[in-house]
Amino acid sequence: MADTRYRRGLPYAADMAVYTRAIAGDNSELVGRLRRNVMLALREDVTPRQRECMLLYYGQGLNMREIGELIGIDKSTVSRTIKRGERRLRRCLRYGADQLLTPKEPG
Repeated sequence: MADTRYRRGLPYAADMAVYTRAIAGDNSELVGRLRRNVMLALREDVTPRQRECMLLYYGQGLNMREIGELIGIDKSTVSRTIKRGERRLRRCLRYGADQLLTPKEPG
């Protein structure tokens, strides 16, 4: 199971979803809030090219060569673009996590 870190796709995602639900309590509100914040960060904190590459890679399941051919850039550029976008998202979510995950009081 050590090589599963980089696996992706529907079967792996489904397995992880089942596993996560089995070991977790009811955290649907937290997960929903995190999902909304990731989408917000994707819209506001990454460049358009990073967003496009990440959505094609994670959302559509294309590999880096296919993305490069589709966009017209080299696959190594696609790889760097995705990694930079991931770092931006991670940094945004890490530093903003307290604000994003704390429920807002109705006011």
